[in-house]
Amino acid sequence: MTIQTLPKLGTPSLFQPSEPIVEFDTPELHALIEDMHDTMIAAKGIGIAAPQIGVNLRVIMFGFETSERYPQMQPVPFTILINPEIEILDDEKIYMWEGCLSIPGLRGKLPRYKKIRYTGFDPQGNPVEGIAEDFHARVVQHEVDHVNGKLYYLHIEDLHDFGFEEAVMERAILENSRSAS
Repeated sequence: MTIQTLPKLGTPSLFQPSEPIVEFDTPELHALIEDMHDTMIAAKGIGIAAPQIGVNLRVIMFGFETSERYPQMQPVPFTILINPEIEILDDEKIYMWEGCLSIPGLRGKLPRYKKIRYTGFDPQGNPVEGIAEDFHARVVQHEVDHVNGKLYYLHIEDLHDFGFEEAVMERAILENSRSAS
């Protein structure tokens, strides 16, 4: 088990677009995926992108059965997605509160598309495609933002909807529960 240090907001590499993976099924790629997984689990995350462990490559993973950070949310199937792309399937946006392992202790309310299609590859280079809606779609969009060099707080439209978890968490859980139903 190798747990990596998570770069925090302000680290320049978090704002750089990541490079695509060109060789699949390599020992280096498998080691990166293992490090990402171990780090995500140790940090109690529901998703992680390679830039969050200091590697600017287009690799993301997401998924959970239950989450301490999002207790009211339905499970999201565990997925590893390499060179992810998103297609918007519904112009409707939903406002919900998000946090990020690279911005610990803060949450913000922001819009994300309600329904998307994601595509990419698994570690062996096989195509992966899925449809995601609601919170699942939000998680995928959040992680794809990371490999595009963007962090969630840049989507916040009203800075009154951004704050420390201890100040906003009760409101965030209540409002996210309403949005999820």
